[in-house]
Amino acid sequence: MLHNIRIVLVGTTHPGNIGGAARAMKNMGLSRLVLVEPRVFPSPEADARASGADDILVGAQVVSSLEEALTGCSLVLGTSARDRSLPWPMLDPRQSGEKVIEQAGQGLEVALVFGREHAGLTNDELQRCHYHVHIASNPDFSSLNLAAAVQVLSYEVRMAWLAGQQAPQAVKAPVAREHELATMDEMEGFYAHLEQTLVAIGFLDPEKPRHLMARLRRLYGRGEVERPELSILRGILTETQKVARGEPYKRKDQ
Repeated sequence: MLHNIRIVLVGTTHPGNIGGAARAMKNMGLSRLVLVEPRVFPSPEADARASGADDILVGAQVVSSLEEALTGCSLVLGTSARDRSLPWPMLDPRQSGEKVIEQAGQGLEVALVFGREHAGLTNDELQRCHYHVHIASNPDFSSLNLAAAVQVLSYEVRMAWLAGQQAPQAVKAPVAREHELATMDEMEGFYAHLEQTLVAIGFLDPEKPRHLMARLRRLYGRGEVERPELSILRGILTETQKVARGEPYKRKDQ
């Protein structure tokens, strides 16, 4: 179950924080680390801060984009330290731990995403997450070290996992699914297709988007879209594009 969970660090500036995050992960039984465009890696400083969690660093995957880091994930939680202009479904660390274990226990791939030390995640990056997670730190001194944030959320994941191990009869039974959920990379393909279609029919002005795509991401992100459902949505978009191009519409049963 824990192997289904990946920790994703985006744009990490200081290699020591990567090592500290690896140590925090190993403390809590997590092993999959994904680094999106780290400034320096590998690094002796990261090795030193890992304090024995060298295997986490050796196995770390380095990628060039958040989209690549989230490939295969059906649930993504992004950490956010401040309010955003467009509210998003929010969880506290304890709720996030429970949600992560609930989904990972069903065999789904889950990602916990952490942003840059100086600025966190961008709005665009946060819109790729199903939920935002806020750590309720002291408002007078709210800045949390990256490795400390990884420690907090990893701890809550472990506590939720231990609760399931110690009292399995109290854990909600996995939801029986007829079909697999669409992954984030599949949903990203849908969002790109949707945006193209909305522009083609004149519903979306790319010069004045007015948060439309962000709101649609939030709408679809609230549900659990299964792969056959996604195929239906993509089919609707394809036919809509044909009509927008002036091609005659032909029913599928004709």
